[in-house]
Amino acid sequence: MKPKYLIPIAFLSLLFALPVGLAKQDDPKPASNYRLSGPYTHKNLTVFLIHGKDQTNKTFLTLQEALAQKKVRVYETKDVNELAIRNLSNQDIYVQAGDIVRGGDQDRMISVDFIVPPGSGRMPIAAFCVESGRWSKRGNEENASFTSSDNSATNGLRLAAGKNEAPQQAVWDNVKTVQANLAQNVGGSVNSTVSASSMELSMEDAKVKETSAAYMNTLGGLLRNRSDVIGYVLAINGKVTSADVYASHTLFAKLWPKLLKSNSVEAIAGLNDAAHKPVTSETVQEFIAESEKATAATKEVTPRVRMVTREDDKNIFSETQDRQQKDGYVHRNYMRKQ
Repeated sequence: MKPKYLIPIAFLSLLFALPVGLAKQDDPKPASNYRLSGPYTHKNLTVFLIHGKDQTNKTFLTLQEALAQKKVRVYETKDVNELAIRNLSNQDIYVQAGDIVRGGDQDRMISVDFIVPPGSGRMPIAAFCVESGRWSKRGNEENASFTSSDNSATNGLRLAAGKNEAPQQAVWDNVKTVQANLAQNVGGSVNSTVSASSMELSMEDAKVKETSAAYMNTLGGLLRNRSDVIGYVLAINGKVTSADVYASHTLFAKLWPKLLKSNSVEAIAGLNDAAHKPVTSETVQEFIAESEKATAATKEVTPRVRMVTREDDKNIFSETQDRQQKDGYVHRNYMRKQ
């Protein structure tokens, strides 16, 4: 399906929910000094836990639980790179970049961190298609609205979506690459007979789920009895790829299962027989410190949400700030570009 329009999008900094300009910001560097535990490893996937104090007592519904409780609705707009969202509840809803919404005329991946306030009315939200071969109702699913249970915030998709030219095509190409790599490593095609181009349905393939279960079973319980964990660092094949930190343990704990599922799928796609050096905490701390050094740029995503990003040739740091919480962060993402 050809997109109706393509706008050059700096997805790597997760900044484009609404067309508001960027501005340089001279605020001090975050200089985070997180306490780490780990490494915790299964096959080629390694996790370090990030420990710290909650930055807020604010509670958020995640997109997944809000949809399950029918407290939010995501609408098809017939526009490939834009959806609409409406909060039907009296609670704030946190939507994370990379969340996959399933249904509509094609599955989409949300492109930006977003807070949907109570009584929001319909709000536009930027997205990428992660199912290139469909533009109609699929089976018994609704094509006017969506469900959500997965996140596909892999480095590969983020980098693909950050292309200055034809980012949507780059996302489709990356989905095909991931599907091909998964097929090779699980021993058979992962393309659904219902919709061969759907990333979401490939993640639900029986062979992928069976293989990822070992990762999930080994690492899924890491937060048990650890009430001060607010984030994690991810390494695949001995290389640190990303880190995510949240404003509270509660928010991170709600997101952890689907983040780990996405990480497991990425690890399976990258599985190889090469020997990998153990990842050290020193390497992790260096990655975090380096990511925070670049000059900041800000964007007012909505009157409520501000994005601060720092990017150089190696890393990208982005911080989703809540203006109602004195610009405190809701989510920090660190990503290695190389």
